[in-house]
Amino acid sequence: QVQLVESGGGLVQAGDSLRLSCAVSGRTFSSYVVGWFRQPPGKQREFVASITTGGSTNYVDSVMGRFTISRDSAKNTVYLQMNSLNPEDTAVYLCAARKEFRATYEYWGQGTQVTVSS
Repeated sequence: QVQLVESGGGLVQAGDSLRLSCAVSGRTFSSYVVGWFRQPPGKQREFVASITTGGSTNYVDSVMGRFTISRDSAKNTVYLQMNSLNPEDTAVYLCAARKEFRATYEYWGQGTQVTVSS
């Protein structure tokens, strides 16, 4: 079993930055792909970014150049650095983990709220 706990959300103004953390425990951290997703109010959950076991990253177009995903194996933590935030980034942000060979994410955190005011 894998447990994921997000932190770092909050209320910020447009143009500000936030760093979200996803602490992963329970199994070998290095064997899991970790992704960040978000669910804006009244909308479906959407992919934001992911990082593989080898450190390769992938981003949705809307955050490219503003968000950076990284992983710290010593701390079993994945970060999402979010810069130049705008109100459209307002959402509950969730992290998730999957084995490299699986297509779907198996484990999910509870989420952290990010609210960006204009």
